[in-house]
Amino acid sequence: MLHSDDIAGLAVADLLARFPFMEAFFRDNGIVTAGRERIRLADLIGETEAEDRGTDGNRLAAQAAEYINRMLAFLGEGEQVTRITILPGRDKSGQPEGFERLEIRTSEIISIVGPTGSGKSRLLADIEWVAQADTPTGRRVLINGAPPDPKWRFSSADKLVAQLSQNMNFVMDLSVREFVALHAESRMIPDAARVVERIIAQANELAGEPFTPETAITALSGGQSRALMIADTAILSKSPIILIDEIENAGIDRQRALALLLSEEKIVLMATHDPVLALMADKRLVIKNGGIASVVETTEQERSILGELRDLDAKVLEYRARLRRGERLDSAKEGKEAVHA
Repeated sequence: MLHSDDIAGLAVADLLARFPFMEAFFRDNGIVTAGRERIRLADLIGETEAEDRGTDGNRLAAQAAEYINRMLAFLGEGEQVTRITILPGRDKSGQPEGFERLEIRTSEIISIVGPTGSGKSRLLADIEWVAQADTPTGRRVLINGAPPDPKWRFSSADKLVAQLSQNMNFVMDLSVREFVALHAESRMIPDAARVVERIIAQANELAGEPFTPETAITALSGGQSRALMIADTAILSKSPIILIDEIENAGIDRQRALALLLSEEKIVLMATHDPVLALMADKRLVIKNGGIASVVETTEQERSILGELRDLDAKVLEYRARLRRGERLDSAKEGKEAVHA
C-alpha cells in the first residue's frame, strides 16, 4: 500500500508514467499539469492556491495516495489473495461441523455436494460475505491466513468473489461485442479489442451453439449466456474466488469451463450434483443438515472412475449435439441422417 511519503517527491511526469490513471485525478481536482511535468507532486499547490483551495501539497499527496491505492485495488493490482481458510461453525442442530480447518488455494477446485436444501448455498454465501461468526452457521473465513481487511466485506470496489448462478438474464440492448467491450474498458484493460475477441472465442468453445459478436445479448440462449459470463469472469474479473452454483444445468461444456477458470489462477468452489464435476475437484465438502459433515479428498481410484464418467459424458454431449442438428441417434453406424420437415 502506498503512502503519501512514497509519492510526494515524485515529479508529475514520473507519477503519470507510473500511474496513467492519475490524469483523471488531476482533472477532477482542477489541477493543471501541462507545462508543469517536472514539478514535484507536493509542490503543485503554491501558498496562494493552497489558501484558496483550503489544502496544501501534503494533503494533496495524501489524497493522491488514497486514490492510487483504490485504483490499484480496482484493477486487481493490490493485495493478492492466494488462499482462504474456513474455520468450522455448526449445523442446523447446533452440532459442530466435521472438520477443524479447511485451507483452499488458488488453482484448486472444491466441490460442494449434498441433497437439495442441505446447505450448499449457505456455505457459498458465507464465503462470499467473508463470514466472521456473524451468520447462522457461525463460520469464520480468513484471507491469506488472517482476519480479512474490512474492504473485502464492505467495499464495492474490492470484490473477493464472483458468483456464477444458474439464472442469468440480460436486459441491456447491446451486442455481445459491445457488452464485453464495455466491461473491458471499465477495467482499463490494455489492448481491450484483442481481449474482447478472446472472450467471445472462449465463450463459443463453451457454448452448445455458436453465436457471433454482433448477436444481441438479449437474444442469447441460457447456455450461451452462461458461456459468455464464464469466459468474461475468467478473463476479466479480478475477483480471486469463483463460486459456481450447479453449472451442470447450464447447457455448456462444463469441463472446459473449469479448465478455463483454473488457467486464470482462480479459487473455484462449485455446488454440484454432477459426479463428473464432483470428482474433478481436489476435495469435496459433504453438506448435511446445514453444516460441513466431512471433507473428502479425491483418491486415485476415484480419478480412474472419472475417466469412465468423462467418456459417458462426452457421449451424452455428442448425442445432444446431434439431436439439436436434427439427426437420428439410431443412424450412428450408417451415417448421419437429417430429419426433414
